[in-house]
Amino acid sequence: MYQTTIKKPVELVGIGLHKGSPVRLKLEPLESNSGIVFYRSDVDVSIPLIPENVVDTKMATVIGKDGHVISTIEHMLSAVYAYGIDNLRVIVDADEIPVMDGSSASFCMLLDEAGIVELDMPKKIMRIKKEIEVKEGEKYVKLSPSPDLQYDFTIKFPHPVIQKQEYVLKFTKESYKKEISRARTFGFLHEVQYLRSKGLALGGSLENAIVLDDKKILNPEGLRFSDEFVRHKILDAIGDMSLIGMNFIGNYEAMAGSHDLNHKLTLELLKDADNYEVVELVGETTKELAKAYA
Repeated sequence: MYQTTIKKPVELVGIGLHKGSPVRLKLEPLESNSGIVFYRSDVDVSIPLIPENVVDTKMATVIGKDGHVISTIEHMLSAVYAYGIDNLRVIVDADEIPVMDGSSASFCMLLDEAGIVELDMPKKIMRIKKEIEVKEGEKYVKLSPSPDLQYDFTIKFPHPVIQKQEYVLKFTKESYKKEISRARTFGFLHEVQYLRSKGLALGGSLENAIVLDDKKILNPEGLRFSDEFVRHKILDAIGDMSLIGMNFIGNYEAMAGSHDLNHKLTLELLKDADNYEVVELVGETTKELAKAYA
């Protein structure tokens, strides 16, 4: 199995969630061992995708460098990670990634349009060797050793439409596209009103998020899945875990996980080299894994 990038540059234009302004996103191929690099074309700043460049995790995962940031990167990265893409240049002309419909489906379509090509160096993956957990009260996120990749997420909200939901994704690229990629982000009406009073969420609408009042969903079309809320949390987690710099093999488990806890988990994982091993995928052992990203 070799490292990958996209076959050709592709781009789209969408609305930024917080500013409500159009944002142009372009994806370009990169060579082996380049990793994923963001570029703000409006200010001429490159921001490599590494945990040290994360500057905020309150409402979304935000990376930054030299005072310039790119917000809401997790939905796009979720698709990139699910497609097993190792090297990519992500160019935007503003300080956030377009929100599209609030899921990663548009980014999956963009990657399908771009195509994927193998490069000349073996693919590297991280195998989880020890259990790593980050807790805050009843909330936790955890990684543990496993022969494959699985995401197990539980959420609990005191809302009649959500309540308690759990979803387990046995990861393949196809299961991701079918079960996870279409799940939209969600928020509560009172939160949206508060954010707008602070000059945020100006691009948020029923076109790009599930919005709930105290009792019901406000979107006239309803849900795409009965448990769309927890599926979106898995979508977010996959994007957030891309900060470790490569695909990994292990179990991810969360109870009420968040961008902040996911970031702390990546830092905890990388803090001690005994927690993991980096493996170059060569020979027969890679065939099963190769199927997962086919």
